[in-house]
Amino acid sequence: MDVARKKQPRRCCRRCLDGFTTNFPRVLKQVQEGLSRSQEALSIMDSFVKDIFECIADEAALLALFTKRSTISCREIQTAVRLLVPGETGKHAVPEGTKALVKYLSHR
Repeated sequence: MDVARKKQPRRCCRRCLDGFTTNFPRVLKQVQEGLSRSQEALSIMDSFVKDIFECIADEAALLALFTKRSTISCREIQTAVRLLVPGETGKHAVPEGTKALVKYLSHR
């Protein structure tokens, strides 16, 4: 009893991108219409975002350790951003991040 198996079509595998490169064109389109970016610029921005993310996470972990907490909360993240990002940029980054988070959660 040979049962002929129906061949299933191959599914297109999406390439798993380990980074933020897929998000940069979306943000760029929101900020300035008509601008493009090169692969080198994408690579540099991706490295920068990963590095900043790691620095903020490390600083937030230290702050949580100092306060004897086992969980990193939004308060530690905000304090880490204020400590790491210099001057006025750090002061403006916290409300912008909060605004982006609220917008993301409302669309979800």
